[in-house]
Amino acid sequence: MKITSQSLPSIAVCLLTAVVFAATATAQAPPPGPGGQGMHMPAPTNLKVLPKNITNEQLHKTMEGWAGSLGVHCTTCHAAAPGNAGPNGRPRLNFADDSKPQKATARLMFKMTKGINKDYVSKIEGAEKPVTCGTCHRGHLDPEPFVIPEEEHHPPAAGGPPSGQR
Repeated sequence: MKITSQSLPSIAVCLLTAVVFAATATAQAPPPGPGGQGMHMPAPTNLKVLPKNITNEQLHKTMEGWAGSLGVHCTTCHAAAPGNAGPNGRPRLNFADDSKPQKATARLMFKMTKGINKDYVSKIEGAEKPVTCGTCHRGHLDPEPFVIPEEEHHPPAAGGPPSGQR
């Protein structure tokens, strides 16, 4: 192909179009997130129980741990941001919003487990495993009630209260 003075404007328009297209596509693509998933997490705000200097990666791992321990998803505690849909058409979440009562419960439970570990577990010699959400929840939003099994092999000690009574 021979470039002439007449074809220069067409070539310039094509190049300019390509540059504008590339710049627009790059500006609209979310930066890679944790694990290169292409998910962009905004800087954490409205932190009330987690450290203010927590990184996005640490926060994401913490939230995944809590969700897995309770068998839930992000939408359990985080409200949708109205009018802010993601590329999949689903609403993005407003992580700073405190309108869901489950979020307040999660904060309270986090403080409880932190207190149990600091004030009790840490004082037990040889206790190496801290209490976590999963200690009680074991993958369920509401912990399953524990029923003490009937004593089949150990009758109550002489003079002691009958089984189940104290």
